[in-house]
Amino acid sequence: MTYDVVIIGGGPAGLNAALMLARARRRIVVVDGGSPRNAPATHLHGYLTRDGLAPSEFLRLGREEVAGYGGEFIDDVAIRLRHDRAVELAGGRVLQARRVLVTTGLIDELPDIPGVREGWGSTVLHCPYCHGWEVRDRPLGVLGGHERSAHQALLVRQWSADLVFFPHTGSYELEPLERNGIRVVPGKVERIADDGVHLASGDFVPREAVYVAPEFRPRDRLLDQVGCARGADGLVTVDANGRTSVGWVWSAGNTVDAFLQVIGAAAAGAQAGAYLNADLLTTT
Repeated sequence: MTYDVVIIGGGPAGLNAALMLARARRRIVVVDGGSPRNAPATHLHGYLTRDGLAPSEFLRLGREEVAGYGGEFIDDVAIRLRHDRAVELAGGRVLQARRVLVTTGLIDELPDIPGVREGWGSTVLHCPYCHGWEVRDRPLGVLGGHERSAHQALLVRQWSADLVFFPHTGSYELEPLERNGIRVVPGKVERIADDGVHLASGDFVPREAVYVAPEFRPRDRLLDQVGCARGADGLVTVDANGRTSVGWVWSAGNTVDAFLQVIGAAAAGAQAGAYLNADLLTTT
């Protein structure tokens, strides 16, 4: 049996693509290993009508909707994408597809500082659009060390006037930060605790939440297995609708655009699903 589309990754992009395709009466299956990027967060935000919903509930509702139109789900991990349009799963199954859509998202590589991973999603944050309202007007910090850190501090300043920037190991132009009322505390950060930031000097700065800028690493290994082209930025290239350089392989969401939020990833999945359906009408 051959599926019209095998969708690898059951997050917002994959589920919305599945919804579009299932409603178009395509035979589709979503393969998902159950490790969503936003699992540590208690709520998702910025999604009209779904603001404040728990990420796990969002996925449950999405699966329920897709299943209602006949979409299938396999709880497993895709380990290999083959040139004969087959998808090998860790559990041993092999799925044949006319098209494959990869929506496996990305991994946040966090700074190697004690306390960062332990507080991730609660007192250690990265996106003020996702979490800024919840910590508004509280004593906040921004950890340096990344090229985006200074910009992140200027952005977070919109949510709180009590903001401290810790350059840590980075080198930054500090005048724009100070001009915007951001206090700068130099020195290497040794540890981040639930109640503040410990410096290697022994100083402690109380903070209720600290923002960090993770390195975004797309989960795109499967796309390399069939030779999908990459751009100058190192990311797999797709056209406006999600098609890669390998005509039967598509990708959408954070796998190919690290800065999409949940609503943006869902929209990209919807777009890819619609154009996948149109593509299936005209080619084998």
